[in-house]
Amino acid sequence: MTQELVALAETGAAAVVAAMATDLWQNTRGAVLRLFHRDETPDRRAAIAAQLDHNAALVDEATAPDDVRRTLLGLWTLELTALLERSPSCRRDLARLAAEVGAALPQERRTVLFAQTNDARDSGTIIAVQHGDLHT
Repeated sequence: MTQELVALAETGAAAVVAAMATDLWQNTRGAVLRLFHRDETPDRRAAIAAQLDHNAALVDEATAPDDVRRTLLGLWTLELTALLERSPSCRRDLARLAAEVGAALPQERRTVLFAQTNDARDSGTIIAVQHGDLHT
């Protein structure tokens, strides 16, 4: 899988979990189910629907919903990565979903993902930092 598709899966997962227990949830849930509707069996689609509902309930009932969302981020990244591997044609719809949810969330609820690629070649050395300070 390309880094671009992994990043898309992470962004999509961030949008899905950010929308849980918000006014955006029902539309987001429906969009996710439409993504999985393409190539999945009816049993798998029902399992995804149940998983979405259960995860949203966990977020809704939690005393620290953002902690639950962080935990669920990995799960939904895996699910969406697997979906993109099976059905790369979903990429445009997943990108649209992530953009729409991201734009609709209040500023303080938006998730920002950063990606950094560093390649050292020919005995090269990389010293890199994405956030914060680097002291050498």
